[in-house]
Amino acid sequence: MYLVSKFLVPNGYVAITLFPVIILKNKYLKKDVVLLNHEKIHLRQQIELLIIGFYIWYVIEFLIRILKYKAWSEAYLNISFEREAYQNENNLDYLKSRSLFTFFRYL
Repeated sequence: MYLVSKFLVPNGYVAITLFPVIILKNKYLKKDVVLLNHEKIHLRQQIELLIIGFYIWYVIEFLIRILKYKAWSEAYLNISFEREAYQNENNLDYLKSRSLFTFFRYL
């Protein structure tokens, strides 16, 4: 399910996934298959960690990464969930063959 809202997506980002919705900053992004694949990877991660577990893990891992890298963007890009999603967003068949808890490989 997609929702378009420039107010719900944080500045500097074009989309955010809050299970079960992918929120896009602009409606033209509905045609960006790579972006949508990235966000669908996050949906799968959220399901695996029973949704709330994903958000708790995400925040904790971000805080650890910000202490390590001391830069918001570098911390964000090194979160295991983001690393998995960015490295596989161009593979539109990725979710068909993805194993459970694959994000562990990106820790």
